[in-house]
Amino acid sequence: MLKIILQSSQSIAPFNERARDLRILNKPLWLHQRDLLAPYITREVELPQGARMPQTNEPCLVFRDNLYFDEDYIKAFITEAKKRDKPSRAAFSINDAAFTEHCLPLSTSYIPAGDLYLTDLWYYPDGPQPAAEPLVIDMEARDLGYYHIPTYMASEKGDLVYKVPLRSLISIDSWVHVFIADSVFGMFGKAARELKRFDMDPVYKLGVLGSALYEGKQVLSCSKLVQVGRNCVIDPSAVIHGPTVIGDNVTIGAGVVIDNCIIGDHVNISQGNQILLSVVGDGTFLPFQASLFMTTLMEHSMVAQLTCLQMCVVGRNSFVGAGNIFTDFNLLSADIKARDGAGKLKPSNRPVLGSCIGHNVRIGSGLIIYPARMIESDVVLVASKERRVIDKDVYFEDSDHHGLNAANLHRRLYPRPGERTVESW
Repeated sequence: MLKIILQSSQSIAPFNERARDLRILNKPLWLHQRDLLAPYITREVELPQGARMPQTNEPCLVFRDNLYFDEDYIKAFITEAKKRDKPSRAAFSINDAAFTEHCLPLSTSYIPAGDLYLTDLWYYPDGPQPAAEPLVIDMEARDLGYYHIPTYMASEKGDLVYKVPLRSLISIDSWVHVFIADSVFGMFGKAARELKRFDMDPVYKLGVLGSALYEGKQVLSCSKLVQVGRNCVIDPSAVIHGPTVIGDNVTIGAGVVIDNCIIGDHVNISQGNQILLSVVGDGTFLPFQASLFMTTLMEHSMVAQLTCLQMCVVGRNSFVGAGNIFTDFNLLSADIKARDGAGKLKPSNRPVLGSCIGHNVRIGSGLIIYPARMIESDVVLVASKERRVIDKDVYFEDSDHHGLNAANLHRRLYPRPGERTVESW
């Protein structure tokens, strides 16, 4: 089957990079797509925006390169489309709870068609054609709780739940969709599939229980649910619960807690860190006592001690200093707004949501970042009397490195007695 990749020229803020090059589940999106489609594809063609479709009579799978999909969804789509043996286009029903909760908000890619929404994924049995019938693949959403709201925080009490799909597809139009793909569709989705398999497959269930008994471990910590790569050093006091995947050459120190995560290669997680439902990219360093909850760290980033990131996305080669707090909840119960694919502020449909940091960002110590704020790539932020709370998006023009050399920066941070500091920059 021929694979035709349609390039998306849209740049995802604050990374200033196309979605295909961003890491999803610790793998570049283009590579994730290629690996999942490898069993079905014999050759591929990549087309820039506006290019004409190739003329061919062979079966074709056509998709835009900003789509994230998992193995279960693409298998179901291709199987059903082949069974139809007619041109088909992936579609979602407005009644699909996972789609309306996670995919539709902040998106600019879906095309409404009655009570359906069409997305940029097609199957053609005899080469590209002008029209294709909608093909709805149910994402099979399940309710999974992740927060309990106390009575003093909101009028709606009880557990907050995600509609977690067992098979998923989402167009990456905003940084929030990276968060959804990694944490909700990725880590929560993986847990939901494990629960389903544990309930439906007695042989697999016995295998997991047998491994736990043989290894003398708690069920969630056994090797069936915690995959560890080569040349890893893990302190015996670390607590690791699955489903978790740990890469090669990883060091995990004393007192670390890891629960349902992806840990990349060459990662150093030192003493006392807590990492829950998160994706930690290759070459990342967590010195000690940092906390990640439903957070993505792309490759070669560092988070210093006593910093807490909740529901955040951090780009590659970025540094987050000690004692920073990324809040994720509006105390006044106002809607959390985030920027969509067109850069407009719109409701995110998230009762709780963290913030996003671009690539090559340097953040000093002691800042408080409000929910859904963005810090653009290549920004340097230093806490000061004028700026300690980040309540607006921070762009490159606002970076603290503009117009100051090292001496001025040092003098601003450490003024002599009686000397005025450099004005805010």
